[in-house]
Amino acid sequence: MKKLYVAIMAVAMVAAGAFAQSISDPDASKIGNDSARQALREVSVERFEREGSWTVHISPDYGVISARLFEGSPAAKEPLDDPQSQEAQDTMVFGVKTEFFRRGVNSFYITSARPIPIEGITKTVSVWVCGRNMGHQLWLLVQDYNGNNFEIWMGDLEFSGWKKMTCAIPPTPDGVHGIIQSSVYYGNKPGLRIVGFRVDCNPMEAQGSYYIYFDDIRAVTDLYDVENRDPDDMDDAW
Repeated sequence: MKKLYVAIMAVAMVAAGAFAQSISDPDASKIGNDSARQALREVSVERFEREGSWTVHISPDYGVISARLFEGSPAAKEPLDDPQSQEAQDTMVFGVKTEFFRRGVNSFYITSARPIPIEGITKTVSVWVCGRNMGHQLWLLVQDYNGNNFEIWMGDLEFSGWKKMTCAIPPTPDGVHGIIQSSVYYGNKPGLRIVGFRVDCNPMEAQGSYYIYFDDIRAVTDLYDVENRDPDDMDDAW
C-alpha cells in the first residue's frame, strides 16, 4: 500500500509540474488552434505613457490608494518586432501605492479609463510587473465580444524586481459559452478588450504601504482573418 501511495504521489508531482509549466509558459500557437492557418503577431496594447489614462480604486474601508507615472523601464524587456511600434514613446511606467488601514481580506483595482480593444483572436496577454515579494495575487480583467466580463489569474506577486507575467486566454468550447472573441452574426468589431487588473491581497501581508509598478501590456493575437481580408470587401460595422 505504501509503494502504491508513493507511485501515485510521483505521478501527481509530474502532472503538477507539467500543469505549472503550461500556466507559466503558455504556447500561443496551441491555444484554441481550431483553424488550418494562423497569423500570430505580438502587438502592443498599452505602454503606460499618458497621465489620466488609468485609474486605481480600493474600498475606503480598507485603505488609501494613489498612482502616478515614473520614468523607467524593465531592463530585460525585449523590443517588439514592429518598426512602427518601436518608434512610439516608451519611457514611463505606472506606479501604484496602497496604504492599508489594517490587515484583512481586501482587493484593489487598476483599470483603464476605457476598455482597450485587441484586433484578431487573442491567445495570450502579458504585462511587466515590478513586485515587492508579497503573497498577493494578480488577475487580468477583460470583456469579450458580447460585453461579458471575465477575470483571468496571472500569478502571485511573490518576487522582487521586474517580471513578465503572462496568461492564456481560454478559448470558447462551443462558440456560445466562455470568452467569445468573434461571431459571424454581429459584424467584425475587435473581440477582446482589456479592462484592467485586480490585486487580491494576502490578509496577513496587507498592512503598511505596498508598492507595485506596471509596464508594457502586450498580446499575442491571431490576425489571419484581418490580414487576409479582401481589400474590396465591405466592412460590417455600420
